[in-house]
Amino acid sequence: MKIIDLHCDALMKLSDAKGKLSFKDSIELDVNLDKLKRGGVKVQAFAIFVSPSLPSSDQFQEVIAQINYFYSEILEKYPEMRLIRSWNQISQLKEGEIGAFLTLEGVDPIGNDLKKLTLLYQLGIRSIGLTWNNGNLAADGVAEARGAGLSRFGREIVKWCNEHQLFVDVSHLHPTGFWDVMSLAKYPIASHSNAMTICEHRRNLTDDQIRAMIERDAMIHIVFCPPFVKKGGNATIIDVIYQINHIVALGGIKNIGFGSDFDGIESKVEGLSDASMYSNLIEALKAFYSEEEIAGFAYQNFLDRLPR
Repeated sequence: MKIIDLHCDALMKLSDAKGKLSFKDSIELDVNLDKLKRGGVKVQAFAIFVSPSLPSSDQFQEVIAQINYFYSEILEKYPEMRLIRSWNQISQLKEGEIGAFLTLEGVDPIGNDLKKLTLLYQLGIRSIGLTWNNGNLAADGVAEARGAGLSRFGREIVKWCNEHQLFVDVSHLHPTGFWDVMSLAKYPIASHSNAMTICEHRRNLTDDQIRAMIERDAMIHIVFCPPFVKKGGNATIIDVIYQINHIVALGGIKNIGFGSDFDGIESKVEGLSDASMYSNLIEALKAFYSEEEIAGFAYQNFLDRLPR
């Protein structure tokens, strides 16, 4: 079955390794070409994440470095990896081709300069998370004690995303900022989040947040980070399915997708440790859902809710 995965951190690993890893088959990568093929992944989103510990003067350069790895080490070396710049290109992918697009996890590197965002859009970014866990000039993340919502600049970014038909990703936002985004964004999305009712963690969404996403017909992509899946972190595939079941029970069967967070997580769900192992999840889902419903989770729900 085809898979669309809305979040991985392979670019961060490639950048940190400074050319010492091969996207084709390096075992250090959870997401590489061989594993994508074996897992049936048809479209992979590649996040650009810059550590807030990096000096602010160096952060935008790191963004450019990761984009350079995306083009030089993934797209140019492997013709079967195809850049997705417009969403209709997904349906045009041929047999054996894998679509790839960029996302930005935290706008810290652009400072207060929207022109930099325009450049990143031109380079292929199609979804923007305002924050990682920390706060920045746009908003506060889930770990920021202040708990502020969107600043004036953050609201300008959301308006810009609306105009350019980009997703605004709520996965790392403080709840105050979440509700601001829900009132302002045309295309909200959670690229890698779970249900807090099933696993109490600041990175997960409350039932009220999930209902709000469903009401907006927005996508919630299940993340495979064990501490977000099950309290204590000793998670199995059935625990991932419990997360799915809860969102379905809230009315979200058409709003569920996958956002693995591979290459950005240290521990792994048993039986779901890299991109090659999606078939284990798909097979386990058959005990709970129809083929059509599973296809929805895997790819169709996302395709049905693209910006138009």
